[in-house]
Amino acid sequence: MPRPRKFRHICCSPDQVFYGPKRGFNEENEHIILNLDEFETIRLIDLEGFTQEDCATSMQVSRATVQAIYEKARKTLAISLVQGKTIKIEGGDVQYLNDQERGRFGCGRHRKFNQETESNE
Repeated sequence: MPRPRKFRHICCSPDQVFYGPKRGFNEENEHIILNLDEFETIRLIDLEGFTQEDCATSMQVSRATVQAIYEKARKTLAISLVQGKTIKIEGGDVQYLNDQERGRFGCGRHRKFNQETESNE
């Protein structure tokens, strides 16, 4: 019996779940899936500048797991760009970071929301 997969911890879901070429875009058309953990890995490494080790700490998985997730995510992005396929971001074995973890590794959207809420009170 295989070992159960370990959940990857992510900050939040993206605002938009469909990305791709404008021409011929239709949610019912064929698209490729980018899992939420793959999205989080791209966000942390490429956008936030985390190392793979820092990303692994944030997602609470091993560095080797992050490397495999990152490789799969980049392959999906390359297929979308080269073949003009739409990407849909969904699914994966994920759990959302709690508030304390979000403060250390979060995407900033929650900090911005909390600061706006505090200043309005």
